[in-house]
Amino acid sequence: MSTDIQTIRKLAHLARLEFNDEKEQEVLQDLNKILNWVDQLRELDTENVEPLTHMSEEVNVMREDVAQNTITHEQALLNAPKKDSDYFRVPKVLE
Repeated sequence: MSTDIQTIRKLAHLARLEFNDEKEQEVLQDLNKILNWVDQLRELDTENVEPLTHMSEEVNVMREDVAQNTITHEQALLNAPKKDSDYFRVPKVLE
C-alpha cells in the first residue's frame, strides 16, 4: 500500500498544515514507510493470539474508595489567601 502527493496535500489541508515542496516529499516518504510497515504486520498470523488489554501481566492493587473528611473546615480556611468568616473569597468571574 502506498499513497501519492495529492493524498498528502488533502491530509495537510484537513489538518490545517502547510508544507513546502521539500517537506511534502519527506512526509510522503514517511507515510509510505508507515503504510508498508502496516502491510508487513498484516502478513503475520495472529489467529491464535489473544488481544491484549494491558502490556504487562501486572495487576494494580487498588484500595477501597471510601469517602472521609481528612481536613476540617477551619484547617482548610487556614490555607486560603482570602477568606470571609466560613467561606473562601475568590475574584468575581461573572458580571
